[in-house]
Amino acid sequence: MPGSDYDAAPGWFSEDEGPEVEPLPDVVKTHDITTAILHEQSAPAPELAEALASTEVTYDYEVGVGDVLQITVWDHPELTIPAGSQRSAQESGNLVHSDGTIFYPYVGKVHVEGMKVTEIREMITKRLDEYIEAPQVDVAVAGFRSKKVYVTGAVNQPGTYPITNVPMRLVDAVSAAGGIGENANWSEVILTRDGENYRLSLRGIYENGNAAHNVLLRPGDVVNVSRAEDNKVFVLGEVARPKSMPMGRNGMSLAEALADTGGLDEREADASGVFVFRKAPPGKEHGIDVYQLNARNAAALVLADSFQLQPRDIVYVTAAPLARWNRVLSLLVPSVTALYLGGRAESELGSE
Repeated sequence: MPGSDYDAAPGWFSEDEGPEVEPLPDVVKTHDITTAILHEQSAPAPELAEALASTEVTYDYEVGVGDVLQITVWDHPELTIPAGSQRSAQESGNLVHSDGTIFYPYVGKVHVEGMKVTEIREMITKRLDEYIEAPQVDVAVAGFRSKKVYVTGAVNQPGTYPITNVPMRLVDAVSAAGGIGENANWSEVILTRDGENYRLSLRGIYENGNAAHNVLLRPGDVVNVSRAEDNKVFVLGEVARPKSMPMGRNGMSLAEALADTGGLDEREADASGVFVFRKAPPGKEHGIDVYQLNARNAAALVLADSFQLQPRDIVYVTAAPLARWNRVLSLLVPSVTALYLGGRAESELGSE
């Protein structure tokens, strides 16, 4: 019954004593853990959301409120306020006021918010040309204060970091925050932009060279590096030490989960009944995926080592023969189904 729906999988039901088991609701889909399933797991990750795909060929910083400009007019020191040992360039520069303007001698009050430094230089040069012959003007941003990104979560120095005239991408922001912490889940980084959440992967960037996830950040972006302890799997049933376990930075395979709980209880466990329960991805017709591993076959242990668990997976090892377990499962799933359908119904009502 590889990769089939439950009611299309007669192999799941052994012909032993007892009443015939009713097929499970459509909300459940079952799979054998086979090489085909492993191939699906290793398929390329979904493409980056179109909203994050940068089409900018060049990057040029735009001045904002709170920035400090350093304006120099060569051969005219009276127009240039020098920085010195007592004052930094930020302290001696021209602050962009709340109305987006600065004041400069001869030029007067001019609006600079949203302009590039090259545009500001051209404007000031043009106006000074009325008073100074062939003025040579240089404009630079001495203090970047108007645009920021926020880095939170499992990084060594969470905080607010300015966007400067050097483009800031995801890796740059995480590096500025001291890099990821020991408890970081680098496979899941949440970027919040304009009220929308996007999932990115630092692991994909570093290990797989997926440059698409190294997105160009914008002012107001929030980068949250998830914590590994938030991503747990649960191993229950006939194992030596049933418990919940954090997945760690590099994830966890089914074999690792079973080994870390002491392995199957040889006196009670039915090796053919190793199940993984997983919430189906959004947009699927069904709500629950159930994966079965028949560990009686030694080759299945190799499959278990390659089967990667996902956060909140439930691994269950049954003690009953497979057919009897099917009956128990058929009794449990309607309750889970009701919860799933009820949550979906509330969601649909809330969106109306």
